[in-house]
Amino acid sequence: MRGRLFRAARSLALAAAVLMPGFAMAAAPADGYVEQRRRMVQEVVDLARELGQETGRPQLGARTLDAMQRVPRHRFVAGGDDSAAYRNRALFIGSGQTISQPYIVALMTDLLDLAPGDRVLEIGTGSGYQAAVLAELASQVFTVEIVESLAREAAQRLSALGYRNVSTRVGDGFEGWPEHAPYDAIMVTAAPLDVPAPLLAQLKPGGRMVIPLGARSGNQVLHVVRKLADGTVQRSRVLTVRFVPFTGKAERLPR
Repeated sequence: MRGRLFRAARSLALAAAVLMPGFAMAAAPADGYVEQRRRMVQEVVDLARELGQETGRPQLGARTLDAMQRVPRHRFVAGGDDSAAYRNRALFIGSGQTISQPYIVALMTDLLDLAPGDRVLEIGTGSGYQAAVLAELASQVFTVEIVESLAREAAQRLSALGYRNVSTRVGDGFEGWPEHAPYDAIMVTAAPLDVPAPLLAQLKPGGRMVIPLGARSGNQVLHVVRKLADGTVQRSRVLTVRFVPFTGKAERLPR
């Protein structure tokens, strides 16, 4: 997943705080990183509260936070950089791509409002971390990555970790994955100028898409796109972010 929150005037160093009421820690893998994940999730909780007026999500859902507690992020960072894996910042994963900072992963996941039976399309597999978080919450996850080496590595990693409900594909995310459409939710982890029409077509009526939109350089704006029952599309702005640019066919469209 592959963007990072960009807030030039704000430090992301947060003091420890008591967990929000109603937040229940999930049982996490016994891999020696339980405490690091707990601290990471606490930072996510704190930052969600701090940015809540801007995002409309001052308190993220317990299911989202539980998923963040369960997924071993250190298995998804380049070179197994365990020392940095649970810091609340983006990390490079190779091929000019990044794994998004945990807060952005949690926020985008929460904005999808996933139900256990949902089928989700992710555009931009990256290292596979975001797909793993989605797989903790949804019935099926279909994820597309244009960089073949990243896609192959993510598929192997997700399989080794036991994520049987994730299907991976090498391809141009602009076209989505029509064979498995329609989807209850779509997450896009790279920034096009506008919402790709094929993705809208593959979204179910009543479905949600979370996507950063904007120019290749500088900031973009995270949006929630809702497709109503009658096919009408509504957009709402959430937060200023910075993501890697959408590649493939989206690059060749008129600007």
